[in-house]
Amino acid sequence: QVQLVESGGGLVQPGGSLRLSCAASGSIFGIVAAGWYRQAPGKQRELVAAITTGDSTNYADSVKGRFTISRDNAKNTVYLQMNSLKPEDTAVYYCNAQIRIVPGNVRGYWGQGTQVTVSS
Repeated sequence: QVQLVESGGGLVQPGGSLRLSCAASGSIFGIVAAGWYRQAPGKQRELVAAITTGDSTNYADSVKGRFTISRDNAKNTVYLQMNSLKPEDTAVYYCNAQIRIVPGNVRGYWGQGTQVTVSS
């Protein structure tokens, strides 16, 4: 059974930093691509950052220059380094990963979400 578990959320003051982790486990053959999404109360879920097979990355305009997505293939883990946090970054952050479950078969999974609150 494949699991995708996020961690690293919490309460931070404006201007602070957090690093989110998204770890895949189970009988898998690696993460093909992944993205971090967030959903604030009353708003739609939005894509924050994504990383592809070739490690190309893209970011929402609102986080460019502040957030960095990366991956550790040996640990089947994707990270989101968040710097210079603002109150408007407050949301539940979700990881979505395209995981190779058997050679030639890729399936998408969502994590359970982790709360990030930016407040003084």
